Order: sequence, then structure tokens, then C-alpha cells
Amino acid sequence: MSDLTSAGAAVGGAPVTGDGPPTGVPGGDGKERSASLWADARRQLVRDPVFMIAFLYILVVSSMAAFPKLWTSQDPRDCTTDRSRIGPSGEHPFGFDILGCDYYSHAIYGARPSMVIAVMATGGIVVFGGVLGLLAGYYGGWVDSVISRVMDIFFSLPFLLGAIVFLTVIKRQNIWTIAAVLFLLAWPTIARIIRGSVISSKDLDYVHAAKAVGAGNGRLMFRHILPNAIAPMLVYATIVLGSFVAAEATLTFLGVGLAPPAQSWGIMISVHQVYFLEDPWLLLFPCGLLVGTVLSFILMGDALRDALDPKFR
Repeated sequence: MSDLTSAGAAVGGAPVTGDGPPTGVPGGDGKERSASLWADARRQLVRDPVFMIAFLYILVVSSMAAFPKLWTSQDPRDCTTDRSRIGPSGEHPFGFDILGCDYYSHAIYGARPSMVIAVMATGGIVVFGGVLGLLAGYYGGWVDSVISRVMDIFFSLPFLLGAIVFLTVIKRQNIWTIAAVLFLLAWPTIARIIRGSVISSKDLDYVHAAKAVGAGNGRLMFRHILPNAIAPMLVYATIVLGSFVAAEATLTFLGVGLAPPAQSWGIMISVHQVYFLEDPWLLLFPCGLLVGTVLSFILMGDALRDALDPKFR
């Protein structure tokens, strides 16, 4: 996960709300500056064909996960061995798997576990890691030291090896446990990104102006400093969504993730890997969906970074 830190750090040093005094301070234009930045970023993203293609792809995959019956009327558990490994056709575009189940419907329903795990784990690290990073960066001193040492402990755990060990010890591999393990191993990265952004923002003029008019610590952190951390948080969260989708498939492939009768792209890849030379489409379809989803999240994150960081304008 360390390679994701640079993506967040790229936007972490650039305050989102500018260096003017905040809303509520006489003569302040912080709100207008912030609104202008987000409006400019939105216009840039809408004009970016790479972002729009990736965004539309994620919308399609999300609709598959949320409303699979919109995409197929077939029951993925309606199986018969008489149709085992029959190739793609007009009526069944992905063919049939080893058990004779409709492979297209399996792929549609397989999107849900991967997306749910990614969203749950990402939401957890954004909330938990964001709050700890905000506290560490704002208060400094012993608060920063304690939180930073805890982060260092988790940073010392190899991500993939740590996930395998935790899931092996738990011995209950389901959506909740996998999401919890991914959250446990990934929150320090976003905490460090937010911490750095807060440190670079808390000494700006508009923060001192807010202090001068009597703003308390809570108002300073959540009204004036936290908005500066939203940009790197969004960039990191977008990229890590794709990483978590890939992580779920990887853990499932290694035998410590989801297992049948659950349905996921990782299970499809794991079960049918031995048939690649004879029936390559059994691997190509789930791998294509997985790679497309991960790549789309990464491309969206890169586009968000370029749009939200003034240095890239």
C-alpha cells in the first residue's frame, strides 16, 4: 500500500481553500475560493475523456453489484453438469462454468462481494484514519507521537502477508472479516496523508485569523482545516477502492478469502485457473472485469489528483 501514499501526498501539500481568511472573518473569501476550486475541478473532470470513460465503467459495475437483476434474468445457481464448460453463445455470452452454471450471471452477481468489501474497507479507513490523522497533525506533541508510533507498528506489517495471517487465524472468511482485515492494515496510510496535510495547513493565515476571532479547536479542525484534507483523501480513497477490489480477488485466489457457494470474481478465477489452456474464456471474462474495475479506479484517482491540485493546472 505504500505506493498509494505518493498519490495522496501529491495533493496533500496544496490547501484546497486557498490562503485567504475563512468564512465568517471580515473580508474573508475562503468559501468562494473553495467553491471556485471545486467548480474548476468539476469542469476539468467532465472534459477529461479518460475520467469519464472510467467513471462510466465504475457506474456499470456498481449497478451490476447493486441491481444484478437489471443485467441478467438467469439464476447463477441454476446449474446442470450437462452444460459443463460449453463455450459462449448468443443466448449465453459467457458460456457455462465447470458446474454448468451460466457464467455471465455468475460474473454479474460476482461484482457485489468485491465492491461491498472495497466500499466498507475504504469507508472505515477514511473515517478512522482521517480522524486520527487530523488529531495527530493538529495537536502535535505527545498526541502526534502516540498516534505516529501506532501507525509505524501497522506499517511494519506486510500488507498481503498480514492479511493472509489474520484471515488464517480468524478462520471465518466472509465479507465482514475480509473488509475488517483490509481496514486494519490500510488505515495508517490515509492517517499519515491527512496528518501531513493538516500540518501544512494549520499555520496558514486564515487559520490564525479564525483563532483571533475566537474559534475553538473543534471549529478550526472541522470547519477550516479539514476541508484542506478532502482533496488528498478523495484521491487516495478512489485509488484504494481499486486496490481493495484486487486484494479481495487475490486473497480468494490464495484460499483465504471468500469460498463457494459465495460468488465473486476471485472465486471464478481460482476455480477455473486449471482450465486456462483448454477453455481460456473461463479466466479471461472474470479477469477482464477485475482488471477493468481496478484500472478505472486508478485512472479516476489520477484524474482527481490532476484536477484538485493547483500545481497540475
